Amino acid sequence: MKPFKTVTADAAEKLIADANPLILDCRELKDYRAGHIDNAMHVHEQLRDSLIKKGDKARDMLIYCYFGHASEHLAEMFCDFGFKQVYSLAGGYAGWKEHHKPTGDL
Repeated sequence: MKPFKTVTADAAEKLIADANPLILDCRELKDYRAGHIDNAMHVHEQLRDSLIKKGDKARDMLIYCYFGHASEHLAEMFCDFGFKQVYSLAGGYAGWKEHHKPTGDL
């Protein structure tokens, strides 16, 4: 059993509206800059390490990548470090866009 939850684009949108999770984009920076889920932060090594050391382990966290595979690995890692409410977006950013969900860019 996975220590995190996998959520659909619809469930993620509801989570964002209801719980104000920390949203982490683990794609390449150039892809994050081209478009991302509103209020998402690009996960680079320093941010990841800082969150592991100082992050609110009780806060909901939504993680996504291109198609949902890399985000599962990162979600599992955060769970291993004691984060309690970790979600991975099924289908990743591609699935989010396919369902016509809101996006932002830089």
